[in-house]
Amino acid sequence: MIVSVLREQIPGERRVALVPDGVRALSGDDIEIRVESGAGEASGHPDAAYEKVGAKICADAAAACAGADLVLKVQPPGAEELGSIPASATLVATMRPLDDLEGVRRTAAHGLTVFALELIPRITRAQSMDVLSSQATVAGYQAVLLSAELLPKMFPMLVTAAGTISPARVFIIGAGVAGLQAIATARRLGAVVEAYDTRPAVAEQVESLGARFVEVEFDAGDAEDAGGYAKEQSEEFYQKQREVMAQRAAASDIVITTALVPGRPAPLLLTEDAVKGMKPGSVVIDLAAANGGNCACTQPNETIKAHGVTIVGDTNLPSHLPADASLMFSKNVVTLLKHLITDGALAVDLEDEITRGTLLAQGGKVVHEMVRSRIEGDS
Repeated sequence: MIVSVLREQIPGERRVALVPDGVRALSGDDIEIRVESGAGEASGHPDAAYEKVGAKICADAAAACAGADLVLKVQPPGAEELGSIPASATLVATMRPLDDLEGVRRTAAHGLTVFALELIPRITRAQSMDVLSSQATVAGYQAVLLSAELLPKMFPMLVTAAGTISPARVFIIGAGVAGLQAIATARRLGAVVEAYDTRPAVAEQVESLGARFVEVEFDAGDAEDAGGYAKEQSEEFYQKQREVMAQRAAASDIVITTALVPGRPAPLLLTEDAVKGMKPGSVVIDLAAANGGNCACTQPNETIKAHGVTIVGDTNLPSHLPADASLMFSKNVVTLLKHLITDGALAVDLEDEITRGTLLAQGGKVVHEMVRSRIEGDS
């Protein structure tokens, strides 16, 4: 079985799908691993590190993919990259399956069997395969470090001969994996932290990390779906929510927003008026920028100044820390592959919940029911 690891082509993407430790974990008599030259360079893994653990270095994607059975990537393949991948191969990558419908159609039409890493079921036995959670951990941590660099004041309270310096105040919207990591990181740096989530059940987690949980006085009903994601709410609820967000943002030095509903535009939580009400020099880090942003002023992939506030719309924060982000991503991928590979061959067992839930395309068609219905509705 030939497994190929490709170098990422999207500008700014510094991660790699499989690190040398992952090669070591997968290598065996029945598996040959090829790595496109330079694939791990940006994450601190030179070609020599892969060769040392038995991988074969190939000059380009075409050479790496020649005769490949399995192709590993971080980002979805572009049209040019697809040309290098045999139609008979299986692709394992993030695919943005509910957001990039055209990319899903194009990849499926190429004939590939595709496993989309975002579709890993959120069940206990699949936690070690959950790329979304591992990369959200990195994003939450990096969001705080980035905000600390941009904020024109220090995070902790300091008592000095020159007087007492008050701590920075951080408001985090969304207490999922990224939000909880942001809370923990901001607290470690000495900030006073508040956090909000539509799911009251996470209040205990927020408070256990030393932050104050902010509540919106409104019955949101069932705020969480079966997969553990926040559900869409009524416009009345969002209006009340925005009022509370504006009040807390005005009292904060930093706002980090993380609210996303998969396959939908990010909910607007910070209006332009809310940004106007923030203190000059404040910072907003919008982790929902890829889906339009939680802040009205967010520009995806840009850092701008609006009404005296710095607003960061970076859509790939994990790539700022490519060594650890790649290590975590690779471990997720290896765990999934060990689940899928039997006796050196890929076994697509549709009776298995993990396999069935992650399979996006097969035989030239989109086979994942939720994604297929979304594509049909978009046609």
